[in-house]
Amino acid sequence: MSDFPGPSGPPEPFGHPDRSGRSGYSERDVQREVSELEGRSTTAARLFDIRRIIGGLFVVYGVIVTLAGLTASDAEIDKAEGVNINLWTGLGMLALGVFFLAWLWLRPIRPAEQGAEEGAE
Repeated sequence: MSDFPGPSGPPEPFGHPDRSGRSGYSERDVQREVSELEGRSTTAARLFDIRRIIGGLFVVYGVIVTLAGLTASDAEIDKAEGVNINLWTGLGMLALGVFFLAWLWLRPIRPAEQGAEEGAE
């Protein structure tokens, strides 16, 4: 008994003609598959956008450093010559992280235009 479904054995590669000479896939199937792959690609591009990663990390670390600056003792502030360096650095990191996340929100990645791709080829 074969490990592959169906009576004809292993599946043919995508778009490869079957034994009758037909491809086995309709134009609608191919277009549906292409649009599904484009949707996945756009979702992955948005998820792994470098602005999201940088902004998120700066916000998380900015919160941690700001909290360290808010709870700093007088001895720690005196060690930094009277400047609460953790507080100011944390606030700067928060501002930078919020800037990156706002940039991502205001200018999101747009899916590539199909006409532009065809013109480039």
